[in-house]
Amino acid sequence: MSLLQVDPAVLAEGVNMLWVLVVTFLIFFMHAGFAMLEAGQVRSKNVANSSDEEPPDVVGRRGDVLPRRRRGLHAGRRLDRRRGYSIAGSFGVLTTENSADWVGWLFGAVFAMTAATIVSGAVAGRMKLRAYVSYTILLAAVIYPVVTGLTWAGGFLANLGFADFAGGMIVHGMGGIAGLTAAYVVGPRIGRYNDDGSVNVIPGHSLPFAVLGTLVLAFGWYGFNVGTAASVFAVENGELTLGAFSYVGRVALTTTLGMAAGAIGAAAVSMYKTGKVDTLYVANGLLAGLVGITSNTDAIIWPGALVIGLLAGAQLPIVFEFVEKRLKIDDVCAVFPVHGSAGVLGAVLLPFFATSGFTVGSLVAQVVGVAVIAAWTVGATAVVFGVIKAMGEIRVTRDHELAGLDASEHGVDTYPEFGRPDTAADGGFVEENGIVRPDGGEANDGGIKMVTAFIRPDKLSAVKEGLAEVGAPSLTVTNVSGRGSQPAKKGQWRGEEYTVDLHQKVKLECVVAEIPAGDVAEAIRDAAHTGEKGDGKVFVMPVEQAYQIRTGETGRPAV
Repeated sequence: MSLLQVDPAVLAEGVNMLWVLVVTFLIFFMHAGFAMLEAGQVRSKNVANSSDEEPPDVVGRRGDVLPRRRRGLHAGRRLDRRRGYSIAGSFGVLTTENSADWVGWLFGAVFAMTAATIVSGAVAGRMKLRAYVSYTILLAAVIYPVVTGLTWAGGFLANLGFADFAGGMIVHGMGGIAGLTAAYVVGPRIGRYNDDGSVNVIPGHSLPFAVLGTLVLAFGWYGFNVGTAASVFAVENGELTLGAFSYVGRVALTTTLGMAAGAIGAAAVSMYKTGKVDTLYVANGLLAGLVGITSNTDAIIWPGALVIGLLAGAQLPIVFEFVEKRLKIDDVCAVFPVHGSAGVLGAVLLPFFATSGFTVGSLVAQVVGVAVIAAWTVGATAVVFGVIKAMGEIRVTRDHELAGLDASEHGVDTYPEFGRPDTAADGGFVEENGIVRPDGGEANDGGIKMVTAFIRPDKLSAVKEGLAEVGAPSLTVTNVSGRGSQPAKKGQWRGEEYTVDLHQKVKLECVVAEIPAGDVAEAIRDAAHTGEKGDGKVFVMPVEQAYQIRTGETGRPAV
């Protein structure tokens, strides 16, 4: 059979389904970006918890109402957007033999995943995982389906003329508003605000994580926007014609311009406010530009993408400061200014740059749509989180929050710096009674001494090797912060400066009886030396007495 003999309808359906699957996988990959972005903006003690909130967003989607985008300002054939699903309806789709239904279900599900994921960044560092999972299920089963029912599924707002091409307001705006509401109900992290209401900066632990997560999200966003042109071919009068791809070039161009303009807008305002281009603001501004362009990317002139992107990025530092300092809401990952207010801005500005020209009716429809979605999201989220809070299940205990959610919620140490098997000190000897002695010989004037050192964290492995060489395997290691001759420096986190005068160090404690304390001290000194300020110090102190808990021995035998 030649290509000319192939049924055009079969070819069109096959290519279109392949296209939808590819962009679905691309959107799914955005969760890697969300995980990295959030992990970079929280403290190191909460990284595993932040990362663990991504899988529940994925596994909790089966009851979603799937996003079915309505026809925008451009004519073109797309997936049928009018069909929404309840929980039972979702399982009904999975019992059919229609591959298009299955593909459509998955395509809609990845949009619902994104809406739920956004909320986690606002409440990071203090919320119980079970509370977050509970909300995710309710958002997927109730809150998000109502929004899609009013819009993409052909409801009241759709009939009014409200337009949202790829979810700038329906997905991102809703998620950002839900995140702000959740953060308000949960309350700020310990130490975020002083008694007088002033703000303390709590920097995240890794800017590289945040920036790499941003770039992964930007890559996936092409699936989010460009992929929404969900059909490549259509069949008219028995012949293949171009489907929704008739405007795919406009979507790709305006998405890219909005992204770039968002980063520039945030950088400009950051420079104006602080005199520096804040890296995190640039990354967040890039995302805000993408959010701002997502609802209108198919229907605006290309200069409009630059204006919308610039405004979405520029509002980010201003709105974040308002939320932080005026509303006193601890939005950890700037979820509301990145997704919420940027989503609102993009939806409202669509009529001003529409290819079909400005109309008052279109502006009214956009404003009403934004207001209805925002009101529903705030009310429903407040009720859900309010009930969970009333049950006493929304927030971890003070001790658990201070210790970090990685340990308290998951029982893991995300950065087990002292577990590296670089050096396994196996010195010592075994007495006849089977008791292991870590050292041997006579030294220290017959007494016991403790060698304490403060060193650079990156020198720990070398010091362990040095101690093993002198036969002193007993070692206690602690992460500490301290101040000596190393000068203080200024740090900046999302446009705000803070003083760093306590530097990260590793504290070593080594108690010896038969090993000369001087040998131990010199081994540490030699291994930890770099010649720069901040190398640390070594102290040798006498130990008055020692007790071994297991055997009850005291003095030198106890060591």
